[in-house]
Amino acid sequence: QPTEFEIRRRNAQFAEKARAGKKTVKASRQEMLSKRSPLSLWALGAVVFVVVGGVLLELLRVMFL
Repeated sequence: QPTEFEIRRRNAQFAEKARAGKKTVKASRQEMLSKRSPLSLWALGAVVFVVVGGVLLELLRVMFL
């Protein structure tokens, strides 16, 4: 458990870094939105499902037909 002195010291260090313009711990909303993938998660899942399903069906067709 950190003491009150340690908490105050760390808060002061964080404030100094934030004032100096250095990267803070939590990214801003705009930065997070710029790093997001253009494909949503369900669309990516659908693409993977179609590709993997197609490969499996082709393997089954080659093996048994």
